[in-house]
Amino acid sequence: MRTVPVDPRSTWRIARRHRNPLLVGVVLGMLGAAAALGQPLAIGELIRAAAGNTSLAWPVLLMVGLFCADAGLSAAQAYLIGRAGEGIVFDVRRSLVGRLLRADLGEFGRHQQGDVFTRAVTDTSMVKVALSHSLAQLVINGFMVAGGVVLMFLIDAWLMVLTLACLGVASGVSLWLARRLRKVAVQNRDDTGEFGADLQRALSALPTVKAARAEGREQRRIVELAERARRSGVRVGALSAMLTPTMNVGLQVSLAAVVGVGMTRAATGAMPIADLTAFVMYLFYLVSPLVLVFLSIGQFQQGRAAVQRVDELAEIPVEEPERPVPVSNVDSSAPAVEFRDVHFGYGAEEVLSGVSFDVPARGLTAVVGPSGAGKTTLFQLVERFYRPVSGQVLVGGDDVAELPLDVLRGRVGYVQQDSVALRGTLRENLVYANPSAGEADIRQALELAGLADLVAELPRGLETPLGEQGSGLSGGQRQRLCIARALLQRPAVLLLDEATSNLDSDAEAAFRQTLRRVSAHCAVVAIAHRMSTVVDAERIVVLSDGRVRHVGTHEDLLERDELYRRWAGSTRDRGVGTDGSERAAREPALVMSRPG
Repeated sequence: MRTVPVDPRSTWRIARRHRNPLLVGVVLGMLGAAAALGQPLAIGELIRAAAGNTSLAWPVLLMVGLFCADAGLSAAQAYLIGRAGEGIVFDVRRSLVGRLLRADLGEFGRHQQGDVFTRAVTDTSMVKVALSHSLAQLVINGFMVAGGVVLMFLIDAWLMVLTLACLGVASGVSLWLARRLRKVAVQNRDDTGEFGADLQRALSALPTVKAARAEGREQRRIVELAERARRSGVRVGALSAMLTPTMNVGLQVSLAAVVGVGMTRAATGAMPIADLTAFVMYLFYLVSPLVLVFLSIGQFQQGRAAVQRVDELAEIPVEEPERPVPVSNVDSSAPAVEFRDVHFGYGAEEVLSGVSFDVPARGLTAVVGPSGAGKTTLFQLVERFYRPVSGQVLVGGDDVAELPLDVLRGRVGYVQQDSVALRGTLRENLVYANPSAGEADIRQALELAGLADLVAELPRGLETPLGEQGSGLSGGQRQRLCIARALLQRPAVLLLDEATSNLDSDAEAAFRQTLRRVSAHCAVVAIAHRMSTVVDAERIVVLSDGRVRHVGTHEDLLERDELYRRWAGSTRDRGVGTDGSERAAREPALVMSRPG
């Protein structure tokens, strides 16, 4: 299978698109830092003016100007950096959502859905911290620290050497803490993803959990994962909490040393009091930027962990046509679907072995066989959710491997065994595959699927809202809604994966009439477990152990195929006559099993 190559640094590549506002924000931040660095010098000039009995107007105006410039530039910088950060998160999420929705199903199925959700929502938020806020703060506050150090050297080199000696030890410890923080942050993100995945697993099957009285067991399992996330989160918090105090201790020791030595030198006249005041103010000014530098390093390390997880998710291969071809009309003389010596397996286990059969362009074809025979896999190959290891699958005479996906899936309507309805209105669900459908087409699809009466009885009709997974409709109603949705697509081939499993006898009888009408206009292929569906079929494919045993009519297969005869007998005993009519069951049902 061919997949699309992915840049392993895709998140960083997306961030580079926003470099202009980031650079402007950083420049404004550095100008604001320069204005802040000028303030101690202005205060020193104010002290000299006061000591020399000269005018204070210029130093005061200078100070006010620097204060206003610092505030204005800092506000503009914060806005631009924040805006760029939100843009980065939006672009990352847009790219990630597009990739996930187009993901290769085989690869996507290897990921826990809760972890995928956590990465797409929570980790992408952390990307903003890493790629905008933290980097900008590192540059701006680093500039502030560097500028302050230079100016302090110019004021008094010896005091600056003393300050650096005190701060050097604290900085070394802080860097070590930051490196440890990144490792722990990665573990915490993974633990949080595991917790989210297991919680979603239980909530998505909540009725089963309750019916099995497994609430306590599931709670203990999920709480254990939450505890694991808590422990790693505490380690992250502990390391983060140690960064600021470490730098504060270094700064406090530096301040004590500078004040002690500086006052001694000022008392002897070796250092002017204005210079000492400016030096001490610069040391105070260094406190916040220096702490922010190391906090930004810690945030950046946590953000890098999130970026790593997002990029791992972005590496899921996506579906893509191997070689786009001009869109052509379906060949009316070709079979609607054709399998030519198809082999397929999930990993090392072969599911289909040399499958060959065709489906006429009109009429109903039923596929029957024991559980695990590969019936649903046939449909997934037609839809190109998976690709055969060898052989060909053709739709309308075209190899599905060569058709663009939108063309292929426009030709094929697919109703799954587990009828999928989405949160939204009935209308939104109905037109999901054909948003431009007109009212006449909608009414026709409702009539064909047997939903017209239901919709007419609802106070809000098609605007009736549905809950998660179509809650508000019965299983049979959801199934008919999905059938109507597929019919509205006007497919050349309609695949029904046991689409009548949730219909009662009256609804099924009505739907059999629907199938007869629909199959007069397109090919209908149905995976069937009910005799009532099978006896209406013009062609029946018997599948067993991944191979086609026989293809024929109901009467023909009763004579020639023992497996089919046993299946028909067990179905009859469940209360369905060989003509498809329901009747009272006389004996326990026989389970269809593999021969031998």
